[in-house]
Amino acid sequence: MAKKKKEDGPKTNQKPAENPPVEVVKAAAPTEGKKVKKQPGIPPRRGKKLRGVLKTQEQKLRKEGTVALRKALSLLRTTRRAKFDETVEVHMNLGIDATQADQLIRGSVALPHGVGKNVRVLVFAQGANLDAAKKAGADFAGGDDLIKKINEEGWLEFDVTLATQDMMAKVIRLGKVLGPRGLMPTPKAGTVIPAGGDVGSVVKEFKAGKVEYRTDKGGNVHAGMGKLSFNDDQLSDNINTFIEQIRSVKPSGIKGNYILGISLASTMSPGISVAF
Repeated sequence: MAKKKKEDGPKTNQKPAENPPVEVVKAAAPTEGKKVKKQPGIPPRRGKKLRGVLKTQEQKLRKEGTVALRKALSLLRTTRRAKFDETVEVHMNLGIDATQADQLIRGSVALPHGVGKNVRVLVFAQGANLDAAKKAGADFAGGDDLIKKINEEGWLEFDVTLATQDMMAKVIRLGKVLGPRGLMPTPKAGTVIPAGGDVGSVVKEFKAGKVEYRTDKGGNVHAGMGKLSFNDDQLSDNINTFIEQIRSVKPSGIKGNYILGISLASTMSPGISVAF
């Protein structure tokens, strides 16, 4: 009968296996007493009290449903919670195809009661037009000097940019700076003053509260209509003027419903659906 082969024992001259290296994990620094840095694009967490207020407001507005303009203004005032004078905004959802260039809407409209804030107007002009712009109350007026300041210093402390037709060859170089911010002068928005145009009257219109509008990628139009401190008559006049302006520029290629919905909101309030 074959004997089992005796297993060899451990060799005495063999080095014992080394222990695997232990990974040292540094303990996280304590965060107590330190402010957490805010991440861009992420709003701070709402507190329990604020969440409760917003939930109550949303339930109330959902129960009201779609209301008349005057009723919507009344509801805006009851949902007010900010200490500052909020801006009243109108938002319109249009039945357009935003991928079609001929259906995009852009322009400007003078509101009868203004927007309730100081509009900083910059005008690119030269010669007699430059003098007319300054006389009409333009906050900033010039030519090459302002173009250089915007290009080299990134200066953008203005709300509306106007330009005379003869300055556009130079102003167009600012397209990459002004375009993404909606500040580039364009004939469609009425911010390019044609040759022979009245520079002074255009400046006064925008200083008084002429607002620009343009459709976004979703086919919506947004604009400020004044302040919550305005009375109902002033806000109603401004909002109706704006809605009629949007109706008047309906593209010819639109089939079916043009205005799909209108909502009203203030800076810190939920939207209220408005009958139209």
